[in-house]
Amino acid sequence: MNWITNYVRPRINSIFSRREVPENLWTKCDSCGTMLFHRELTDNLHVCSNCGHHMQITPRARFRALFDSGIFTEVSVPEPVADPLQFRDQKKYPDRMRAAQKSTGEKEAMLVASGEIGRTPVVAAAQDFSFMGGSMGMYVGNAIIAAAEEALKLKRPLVLFSAAGGARMQEGILSLMQMPRTTVAIQMLREAGLPYIVVLTHPTTGGVTASYAMLGDIQIAEPNALICFAGPRVIEQTIREKLPEGFQRAEYLLEHGMLDRVTDRRELRDELVGILRMLMQQPPPVWGDLPPPADPVLEDHADDSDDGAETAAKSGE
Repeated sequence: MNWITNYVRPRINSIFSRREVPENLWTKCDSCGTMLFHRELTDNLHVCSNCGHHMQITPRARFRALFDSGIFTEVSVPEPVADPLQFRDQKKYPDRMRAAQKSTGEKEAMLVASGEIGRTPVVAAAQDFSFMGGSMGMYVGNAIIAAAEEALKLKRPLVLFSAAGGARMQEGILSLMQMPRTTVAIQMLREAGLPYIVVLTHPTTGGVTASYAMLGDIQIAEPNALICFAGPRVIEQTIREKLPEGFQRAEYLLEHGMLDRVTDRRELRDELVGILRMLMQQPPPVWGDLPPPADPVLEDHADDSDDGAETAAKSGE
C-alpha cells in the first residue's frame, strides 16, 4: 500500500486539484466592468482598452512611461515631524501610515524625480492616490518645495501630476499650512521664468485645487477627471439643486476656460515634449524615423559620374 499512498495518490491529487491563479492577473475596469489582463493594462498605461477609462496609476509607473527610456533619479525630500498632533480616529495615525506604506511600497503620497522628457531635462512630482487618498500633509508640502528648489537649482521646468482628496485631516492646521507654502514655492519658479506645468488626474479635489494644482502656466487634465474644491454631492445638498451633466469634470472645465487641454494619458508624453520644447525655446521635436545615412561609396561614384559628364560636355563644345 505504501507505493499507492506515496506515489499514485499524490499524482492523482495533483492532476485533479484546482490550480491557484494569482489575484493580480486580471483587473476589472471601474467604468465598463471589462476584465483586463495585467500585461495589456500595463502596456496601455492603465487605460481601459474597451471604454478608454483612465484608472489609477502609481507615480513610479507614470515616471517610467514619462521619462526617456524610463530612467529617472529620485529627489530627496526632508522628513517632517511624525504624528505632531498625536491624532487618533478609528486607528492611530502612525498605524494608518504603516498600513499605507505596506500596501503601496512607498514612503509617502508624493514622489519627486528628475530626468529627461524628449531630451529636455525636467523635474517632475506625482501624487499617489492609493496612499491615504493622496492627501496633502507636511511631507507633500516638503516634496513640492523640494521639487521647486531642484528645478530652480538646475534651471529646469517642473511638471506636476496631482491626484488628491484634499488636505490630510490627521495633521490638522499643519496640513492646511501647506497651501501657502506650496504657493510661495510655485511663485519662486514664476519669478525665475521657469515653466510650471500641471497635469490634473482623477480625482483632484479639496485644498489641492486651492493651491499648487491650479497655478500652472499650462493646465492639462486627463479625460473625465473630477477636479473641484467641494464635491458635487456636497454642492447639491447645499444648494438643493441638480447640477449640470458632467459638472466639475475635465471636459466641463475645458469648455468653461479653466483648463488648456484634456489629453489622453497615452498621448500625454508626446504633448509634453512639444510644450516643454516650446516653453524652453528649443527647436520643435522631430517625429518619425530619421533617413538612413548616405553610403559614401555611392556618393563617390555619383561624383565621378558628374565629373565625367561635365568633361564630355566640354569636349562636345
